[in-house]
Amino acid sequence: MAAGRMVGRTFGDRMILLTVIALAIVMVMPIVWALGLSIKTNAELMVDTSSVLHAPYTLANYADIVAGSGVFRWLLNSTIVSLGMTAGVLILSSLAGYGFARLEFPGRNIVFVLVLFGLAVPEQAVIIPRHQMFSELGLHNTYAGLIFPGLSGPFGVFLMTQYFRAIPKEIDEAALLDNASRFKVFWRVLLPMTLPAQATLGIYTFLHAWNDYWWPLISGTNERMYTVTVGVAATQINFAESAGLGFLMAQAIFAALPILIVYLFFQKYIVRAVAGAA
Repeated sequence: MAAGRMVGRTFGDRMILLTVIALAIVMVMPIVWALGLSIKTNAELMVDTSSVLHAPYTLANYADIVAGSGVFRWLLNSTIVSLGMTAGVLILSSLAGYGFARLEFPGRNIVFVLVLFGLAVPEQAVIIPRHQMFSELGLHNTYAGLIFPGLSGPFGVFLMTQYFRAIPKEIDEAALLDNASRFKVFWRVLLPMTLPAQATLGIYTFLHAWNDYWWPLISGTNERMYTVTVGVAATQINFAESAGLGFLMAQAIFAALPILIVYLFFQKYIVRAVAGAA
C-alpha cells in the first residue's frame, strides 16, 4: 500500500515538473525568437522571418544601436524614472507601513482601508484629471512628471504594514526601554529587519516603472523625454517607416537587459519576503 502511494506521488511529481517545464518553454520562446530576429539582417527578414532558424547571423543591428540609435537616451530616462520612483515608494511605504502597524491614532483603520481602496481604482479612471493637473503645474516632459504619479502605491503600504505587524512588539518595547526615540526604533531597529520586503517592493516598483507605457506616452511627448517603452514603440508605428524588424528587436533586447540583471541579483529576496510575511 505504501509502495503504491509512493509510486503515485512520484508520478504526480513528474507530471507537475513536466507541466512546469512546458509552461516555461512557452514563456521563453517569444524571447528566444526576438533574440534570433535581432541577430538577422533586415534584408533577410523582409523576405522570410523563418530565416532566423539558420545561419548566417550578424551583430550589425546591435552595432547600429551603438552608432546612432536614441536607445541610450531612452535607457537613461527609464533608469532615472525607475530609480526615482523606487526610492520614493520605498521611503513613503516604509514610513506609512510603520505608522499603520505600530502607531495608535484616531481613524487609523479607516485611513488604512481608504488607502487599500486605491488598489481597486484603475489608472485609466484618473488619467484625465491627472493629465490636467500636471499640465497646469507644467510638469509634463519632466522627470518629476514621470515619477510623481507612481509614488502613490497602496500595494507598497499594504506590504510594509503587514511585514511590520509580523515583527514582535517586544522588540520595540525593549528599544524604548533603552531610551530610544520612536524614529530611532524605526530607523535603527525595525527597518533593517524589513530588508526582504523592501527588496521585493523595490523590484516590483522598478519593473513596473521600467515597463510602464501608458503614463510616459501621455506625459513625455518630447522625444528627449521618451522612456524605453515609448521610444521602442515609436520606431514601429509603421513598419514601412521603421529601421527594420531586426533593428527593432535588437532595441527591445538591449532595453530588456537591465531588467534581467536586476531580477537575477534580487530574486532571492522575494522568497524571503513571502516567507517573512507569512
